[in-house]
Amino acid sequence: MASNIYNERRNQKKVAIDKLFRILFNIAAILSGSALFVIVIFVVLKGVAPFLPNYQYGTQNIINFVLGSVYRQDQQIYGIGYVIINTFITSFAALLLSFPISTFTALFIVKVAPKPLAKMFNSIVELLASIPSVVYGVFAAGVITQFVNIIADSLGYQTAGGSSLLATILLLAIMIFPTITALAISAIRSVEKDLELASLALGATTTQTNFKIVLMSAKSGIFAGAILGLGRAFGEATAVSMVAGNKMFGPTFNLFDITRTLTTTMLAGLKETSGLDYDIRFSIGIVLMIIILLSNFLLNKVKDLIGD
Repeated sequence: MASNIYNERRNQKKVAIDKLFRILFNIAAILSGSALFVIVIFVVLKGVAPFLPNYQYGTQNIINFVLGSVYRQDQQIYGIGYVIINTFITSFAALLLSFPISTFTALFIVKVAPKPLAKMFNSIVELLASIPSVVYGVFAAGVITQFVNIIADSLGYQTAGGSSLLATILLLAIMIFPTITALAISAIRSVEKDLELASLALGATTTQTNFKIVLMSAKSGIFAGAILGLGRAFGEATAVSMVAGNKMFGPTFNLFDITRTLTTTMLAGLKETSGLDYDIRFSIGIVLMIIILLSNFLLNKVKDLIGD
């Protein structure tokens, strides 16, 4: 009898603790969601203002803003069409460069490398993911730009001290590498061992099993890492501003020419606190959010197709 009472009280205590943590988690979700909602509303209200009829600093033409090929704040010309194209070029080029390297690195860490070496490489990936953006920017300004200069000189091109589209792509590829690799490692580790053993039992080699069974089974998770990596490439500002340049027209297709992205354009007016130059950067922020949302939506659709 006493044992039953004890068990009943113990179960009641567990239920109460479970309810308490559920309430805490709900509160945390509401707070984070509310903060995101407030930020989005603030950005939208500030960003839409320059295109309203009664805007105090002069109403802007939204068509010229979205499709324009010149951005000169000294002349109050704000066309970000070419900036959007440059952003797509740098981000997707960085993804194409980093994605295969990240995938093969993850496969090496999980399936090929000895355990001590795999543990060391895994720690390195985690360390790279924790490095602040400004540190990557300083590295790029001091090392990647010099590397780009050497390539440009060997091909007979000139650069603005190494700041260029190529330097931006290389920098972003390095920055998104740990993000993609970390998720690829998790996806590969989640593949059932029985699938590998079945492949080996049917006569496949270890290499064939790793590429045709392991990677194909983990492709959905690996692709999710690519989506997160692309999101970081779209949103990176501080490091990119150190090597991209500040091109006032475009788009830029020459790898050795300076470029300009949406985030660097927003960062360039950081000292502004009011006026058209300040508000127009919130307009750019709206465009950036829309691009990221659409890109993530489309890539998730592709991921679902690949997963099937």
